[in-house]
Amino acid sequence: MRITVFGAAGNLGSRVVAEALSRGHEVTAVVRDPARFRELDAAATAKAGDAADAEDVAALSAGQDLVITATRPAPGREGELRSTTEALLAGVARSGVRLLVVGGAGSLTLPGADGATVIEGPGFPASWRPIALACNEQLEVVRAAAPGVDWVYLSPAALLEPGERTGAYRLGADELLVDAEGNSAISMEDLAVVLLDEAERPKHHRTRFTAAY
Repeated sequence: MRITVFGAAGNLGSRVVAEALSRGHEVTAVVRDPARFRELDAAATAKAGDAADAEDVAALSAGQDLVITATRPAPGREGELRSTTEALLAGVARSGVRLLVVGGAGSLTLPGADGATVIEGPGFPASWRPIALACNEQLEVVRAAAPGVDWVYLSPAALLEPGERTGAYRLGADELLVDAEGNSAISMEDLAVVLLDEAERPKHHRTRFTAAY
């Protein structure tokens, strides 16, 4: 497959690029600043572009099979996530390419909590609220996408950190997945596996899903 990854030099984006390359896909790795090209895997095609610019998105997705976006705004600029998502949707609407969006877990419902969401749950860290609220808005924007856009939104587990690639995970829909001890986690490496499995064998269209151990 020919895959464009926005946010390719980020913590998750770099792992998505590595996973895609390991499977033999042709990867276009996109960053805003060409100075970050040296951070990209040499096996990927490095391109400068802005996910918040619909024309850039359309140009960098033209002729591709898939776009994956793993972009995250800097702290204090969480509000930019809405306009970036709108630009991504507008760009792939022009190119006709499928879009996989890595979002947030805050909008998932808590098991046995009568519909309360993760962000509404007890003990949700105050420092996470700005990005969680921005991701909730991002999901609303994606769900309002034009009918012709083939999108899928992946909400990770509550805890997403660098770790090991095990290749093992469970999938869910709109409820937070937890283990027998009530923990919800997945490594960035295994979330990349989830994304590439979905890329190669699509199971979701115009919907949100989640993954965890």
